[in-house]
Amino acid sequence: MVKVDIISGFLGAGKTTLIQKLLKTVYKNQNIVLIENEFGEIGIDGGFLKEAGIEIKEMNSGCICCSLVGDFSASLKEVVETYHPERIIIEPSGVGKLSDVMRAVEGVKDEAGLEIGYRITVLDVNKCKMYLKNFGEFYVNQIEYASTVVFSRTDIAKEGKTEAALAVVKEHNSEAAVVTTPVEQLDEESLLAALNHTTGLEEMLKKAEKEHAEHEHHHHDEHEHHHEDHEHHHEHDKHSHAEHEHHHAEHEHHHHHHADDIFTSWGTETSNAYTQDRLRAIFDKFEQESKGTILRSKGIVKNAEDSQWIYFDYVPGQFEIRIGNPDYTGKVVVIAAGYTEQELEKIFLG
Repeated sequence: MVKVDIISGFLGAGKTTLIQKLLKTVYKNQNIVLIENEFGEIGIDGGFLKEAGIEIKEMNSGCICCSLVGDFSASLKEVVETYHPERIIIEPSGVGKLSDVMRAVEGVKDEAGLEIGYRITVLDVNKCKMYLKNFGEFYVNQIEYASTVVFSRTDIAKEGKTEAALAVVKEHNSEAAVVTTPVEQLDEESLLAALNHTTGLEEMLKKAEKEHAEHEHHHHDEHEHHHEDHEHHHEHDKHSHAEHEHHHAEHEHHHHHHADDIFTSWGTETSNAYTQDRLRAIFDKFEQESKGTILRSKGIVKNAEDSQWIYFDYVPGQFEIRIGNPDYTGKVVVIAAGYTEQELEKIFLG
């Protein structure tokens, strides 16, 4: 039986750091396959993890929680047949739902000989409240279905951020183990203690299946009646304020969005060369604009000033650059809200 561990986290939470730590400790000497589901057309993380010496299978066609479930299941079977791993690590996109990944694994577990193992969500304590407010259902889902929540950047968090994040986690998942110590400081024994803290997998799978069924029902309903309902709600205000609030709460509870209904994902391969200053200027402008939000961007591009290549990684309020080895071509991927693909292309390539 092949263990399948799911390591989720919302857009730059620090999953790569955790995976690298696990490879050196908990997973050492095991035959590991990492499957990434990138929301977008261009996969980047493979370039960051090649040095770990593990197989990477990137799937870039869309979001795992909607269009990729079928292909994803087939890919799982292919991975088992090709690599015969002892363990598979699935790292879903930051805008995927942990419950949908679990459901996809469950759907193929018998024929592929799989068993769900660790369900880990990595959470950046500095951005917890912001992401909860702006992207509620996606963010909450990754907390609700985790057996272990790993806090990142607690060592550089502003006062009160870690406590506030802990309160959010406890509100939505009181049973999960929460790791507040920076993972770099933990030994294997401490990590294993947190990972083996289990919440009821069977109950979580039943919940995921129920939510998926509700989503399919409401998605169909919405498709059939959206225009009629839209005009009804805009032309007739017959509800009292209390009734409106109640309806809104019910809507938020029952309606489930596809990630590609909410986010714009744009990616490209490019031979363009950039300076570090130009890249910083691009993201400084995003920080200052009120038009929309760049939730995540990362890339590997030629350095205009020498023969080295620039690896960059951006989440709101944090931009990191490092120098790395050349790739066969440059790659940029952006996940945004409030920008079109054409606007993003003009900003980066125009």
